[in-house]
Amino acid sequence: MVDGVNLHGESFEEVLETVFESTDALLLVDPTGGMVEALTTVTSTVASPPSVRILTEAAVLKDVMDDFVVASNAADHIESGTLSVRTGTAAANALVLTDEAVWALVGADDHVAALGTDADDFVVAAGDTYETQWERAESFNLRTPPLSLVRETLGEDIGQDTRADFDATLEALQSARDATGEFDEVTLTLLVAARNDVLLYDISKWGEDVGIASKATFSRTKTTLEEEGLIRTEKVPIDVGRPRLRLKLNEDRFEEATPAELAAVTLNHA
Repeated sequence: MVDGVNLHGESFEEVLETVFESTDALLLVDPTGGMVEALTTVTSTVASPPSVRILTEAAVLKDVMDDFVVASNAADHIESGTLSVRTGTAAANALVLTDEAVWALVGADDHVAALGTDADDFVVAAGDTYETQWERAESFNLRTPPLSLVRETLGEDIGQDTRADFDATLEALQSARDATGEFDEVTLTLLVAARNDVLLYDISKWGEDVGIASKATFSRTKTTLEEEGLIRTEKVPIDVGRPRLRLKLNEDRFEEATPAELAAVTLNHA
C-alpha cells in the first residue's frame, strides 16, 4: 500500500517490489539479514530488477550468506551485474535510497513499513552521504557459486536426471525452510546423487570444481550420512587404482525417496 511517499505491506518483499517499480537503481544501507534475503528473493522474481547496491556490516552478510539459497541467488545477481555488495558501518537504521526518495525500513509483527521522504534537499544530502560511504567501503567476497551455474554444470557433468532431482528437492526445501531454518547443501547434493547412483568421486569432484565445497567435505559428509544409515556405498572396480564408491540411498530409511522426502531428511540433518 502506498501512503504518500510511505509504503506499507505484510513483508519486506512486498515493500521492495513497490520500490522496484519506481526506480532503476537503489542503495540498501544497513539492512538486517532478513532484508537482504528479501531483496535477493525479489530481485530473482521480478522481470526487470533495478541495479541494486547493499552496504552493511560484514557480520550481517556473513551470517545471511551462510544460507545456500540466499548466497547462490545473490551470486547470480552479482554475476549478471544487477547486484553489488560492500561492507562497512553506515547508518543507525536500515535505509533504501533512490534518486527520488529515501525510506527507513521498519518491521512490527506482521506489518512492514517504509517511512519515506521525497524532499529534494534531504534526498540529495542523504545520497551524498551514503555515496561517500559506499566509495570508501570494501567489496564483500561471496564464495558461494551462482545457482544457475550449479544447475547447469550439475546437468552437464553428472546428468540431467540428477539436476531435475536437485531442482525438485531444492524447491521442496524452500517451501519448508521458513519453519525449519537453514540446510546443508552438501547433504542435499549427496542425497540427490545417491538417489541417482552417482559415483562419490564424480559428485565430489563436481562439487569442488563448481565451488560448493571441497572433496574432503563431501567425503566427511558422506561418511556421516553412511553412519546414520541414510546412504550406502557399493565398490566399483576401475582399470587402475582403488575401486570407486557408488552412492545409493538406504532403502530401509526411505519409503519412496521423493524430492519432498529428501528435503525433509536434509532439513533434519542440518
